[in-house]
Amino acid sequence: MPLLNVTDLRTSFHTRSGVYRAVDGVSFAVERGETLGIVGESGSGKSVTCYSIMGLIPQPPGRIESGTAIFDGVDLLHCKPAESRAIRGKRVAMIFQDPMTSLNPYLRVSEQLIEPLLIHEKISKAAARRRGLEALEAVGINDAARRIDLYPHEFSGGMRQRVMIAMALITKPELLIADEPTTALDVTVQAQILELIKKMQRELGMAVIFITHDLGVVSGLCDRVQVMYAGRIVETADTRTLFHHPKHPYTRALQRSIPALQAKGTELYTIKGLPPDLSKPMPGCAFAARCEFAAPGCITTPAELGTIAPGHAHACIRARLGEL
Repeated sequence: MPLLNVTDLRTSFHTRSGVYRAVDGVSFAVERGETLGIVGESGSGKSVTCYSIMGLIPQPPGRIESGTAIFDGVDLLHCKPAESRAIRGKRVAMIFQDPMTSLNPYLRVSEQLIEPLLIHEKISKAAARRRGLEALEAVGINDAARRIDLYPHEFSGGMRQRVMIAMALITKPELLIADEPTTALDVTVQAQILELIKKMQRELGMAVIFITHDLGVVSGLCDRVQVMYAGRIVETADTRTLFHHPKHPYTRALQRSIPALQAKGTELYTIKGLPPDLSKPMPGCAFAARCEFAAPGCITTPAELGTIAPGHAHACIRARLGEL
């Protein structure tokens, strides 16, 4: 039985200019101990999917229209607030995208770091502080005894991200959601953060949902990958299959956009056009307007996710007919 099973999740934002369907019928499962990558351009619905699961969608204007998210037998979308609070931050934790805005600038790191322990484990402040020091040392922060009482602005970007990881892992969660944890970090620090997440996962045996826009990052980190576009999953497979046998044109375009895979001296490949307006109905494939392989039927025929092999599914009509 999967640790987390999400079915038909639909999240919309109701604004004065229209209803934006940010997540439109997303279903997936995460097994214990595995790493699932969610990739796609900005605005594809990656973060909103996980924010919905965590109960962090601002309501209003956000609204979870339908779906279930069963975590170890508990539906996170429809359970009582007390049940949700007992799970969130304890058994399910999240690393947020921007540590400077996620950390409270008015509170010392020590206060923010030990708060999950004081809430969920009911231990003394002294015991929580000791656990906090151990957590900072575990994520590679030197001189933790002195730095634990500093404010967030006194840390570098990489160090703030390590603090966020320590906060997420201090309660030893069963599921960690990492929302683009390496964004805005230089390549060296990015590699250190990714290796740190893998190391902590091995030690704790937890499952990880890794959100990113970079297919290159997930290639060496994730067991399975699902590609999202315009609030929908357009392809899902194990990492090796997705990289060696991609079927959906959007997945292929993302791969072609990886700079390291392009020949030196050639112009960098970019996906033409812009993502669609999510407030307008899309009867066919949402990627059709930008797809170099699109046929007239792609614009009008619904593109449903269909399985083509065990663990591999995509939502391209032409690829399913063997035309690509």
